[in-house]
Amino acid sequence: MTLALDPRGVDAALFDMDGTLLDSSAAVVASWTLFAKEHELDTAEVLASIHGVRAGDSIARYLPADRVEAETQRLIERELGLLDGIVEIPGAAEVLRALPDAGIPVAIVTSAPRDLALARLGAAGIPVPDVVVTAEDIDRGKPAPDGYLEAARRLGADPARCVVFEDAEAGIKAGIAAGSRVIVVGEHVAASTNGLTRIADYREVRVAR
Repeated sequence: MTLALDPRGVDAALFDMDGTLLDSSAAVVASWTLFAKEHELDTAEVLASIHGVRAGDSIARYLPADRVEAETQRLIERELGLLDGIVEIPGAAEVLRALPDAGIPVAIVTSAPRDLALARLGAAGIPVPDVVVTAEDIDRGKPAPDGYLEAARRLGADPARCVVFEDAEAGIKAGIAAGSRVIVVGEHVAASTNGLTRIADYREVRVAR
């Protein structure tokens, strides 16, 4: 299919990062598998629960509150050392450059902390827009809509006229809760995706000028 984005109908395009703009799956699996083993947790359960969610929110499900901050920082530092092999989702960089040129501002809304987000975007060769909302910028992470609402606010856009690109359940729910149109990137299928537009990658996106 071809997804057409036209500035006459879209105030802004808001993008998740991991799994949506870039593929960091090898780093994510490696770091969280080690976390699970260190704390004698079920690895499959941990890996199934983390996608699209802030690291601290995920760790809080498994460890006492007084250990969450230190373990989160430890995990992030580990992930900062796992940048090899991170690549863009095909066409992502081109679309992020084309949208502002066509009059559609863009923002990235990620559950990653800022240092890790910038490192991964750089590793994948994806341009960094002026607005990047990260884990530190909001009180409630995905699936709460706060990140997408904050991005729309910074861009001066109506959330109802924003398009959100997401790949994970928590992020899809966040985009829907923000009142935005959600585009599913990739193969995630759940009740939340019923009726939503889906693309395999950004080679299916056409930006109208």
